[in-house]
Amino acid sequence: MDAKISSSEQTPAPGEKPPVRPVRTRRWFIIVGAALVVLVGLIWGFNAFRNHMIAQFFKNNKPPPTVVSVAEAKSEVLPNLLTGVGDLAAVQQVDVTADVSGRVTDILFTPGTHVKAGDPLIQLFDAPDQSDLASYKAQTLAASLALDRAKALAARQFGPQATVDQAQAAFDQASASVARTEAIISQKRIVAPFEGDLGVRRVNLGQYLSTGTQIVSLTDLSKLFLNFTATEKDRSVLAVGQPVRIVVDAYPGRTFEGKITTIEPQISADTRNVRIQATLENPERILKPGMFASTTVELTPLPAVVTVPETAVDYTLYGDSVWRINEKKTEDGKTELTADRTFVKTGARVRGRVVIDGSLKPGDRVVAVGQLRLQSGSAVSISPNPPPPVPDKAPRN
Repeated sequence: MDAKISSSEQTPAPGEKPPVRPVRTRRWFIIVGAALVVLVGLIWGFNAFRNHMIAQFFKNNKPPPTVVSVAEAKSEVLPNLLTGVGDLAAVQQVDVTADVSGRVTDILFTPGTHVKAGDPLIQLFDAPDQSDLASYKAQTLAASLALDRAKALAARQFGPQATVDQAQAAFDQASASVARTEAIISQKRIVAPFEGDLGVRRVNLGQYLSTGTQIVSLTDLSKLFLNFTATEKDRSVLAVGQPVRIVVDAYPGRTFEGKITTIEPQISADTRNVRIQATLENPERILKPGMFASTTVELTPLPAVVTVPETAVDYTLYGDSVWRINEKKTEDGKTELTADRTFVKTGARVRGRVVIDGSLKPGDRVVAVGQLRLQSGSAVSISPNPPPPVPDKAPRN
């Protein structure tokens, strides 16, 4: 009977709804929620673990330091130089010409040779003048004899003084004719007015020369003028006697020296420049008039300044800068070198070095080679090789 009662309690009667079981539904939700929480936790933990491992990887695998060449900023006294351009001119240079007209009977020089003052160059036809000279010399001799006789007679009171005066006048006239004819003959024998080098011959044997016809150029190469200009603001630092150095394209690598000898007292109203002339000795005679010259005038030295190699400076539209080397301690106590961009104000450039105003101190190290691979704060290592020397002048192709 108990079994029956238990069976009737478990089995619903026909037409009745089964009883609701809320406990099982709640349990199912709890299980699903717990599974979701575990899944989210696993995903979050995986992401956190992954990020931690990535951070550890990059922390322990830093890129190697960039190898750079380093130079020190130096305090030095630079020469105070005033540069410019000019040209060379001869101290003495003429085109030898004919003073009188005549036919060339003899050419007495070789083009391109060195001659001394008074050396004959051209002989013009002078036979009529030589005949006149002989005639005038004969007249002079006759007039001299007549003058001597007149003076002897006048001394013994046998002749009047008027005769002496007439004889003296005749003698003086004959002597003047001789001197005039000798001058004409000397004009027809053209000689070098000074020592120098001859140029290209411009006349031929038998050619008739008119007065002023150019025969040959004559140039004294032992000494040359250097003519150049300076700006109005530089006039106060220029003085006669200051040394000047020049470089010419014909002899690269060689320097020639001279001194300022003349400064134009006037400033050009058009260019506001002043003309300066220096004199250079040319014992080898290798410098020629008309050469283009790069000039450098040595002025009074300036106080000491801080300089760096010109290769250490980056020139950009945003300003000039250098990469300064800094030292810092790492977490493990080691010293690490980094490069930081430092903007600077540059000054004059002399012999491959640049003057830096204020931003650097003597002894500061800057990157001289390898800047293109750097970023601000980049780790660097110093190359054992020094930076290459910078030439004073840019090489030519």
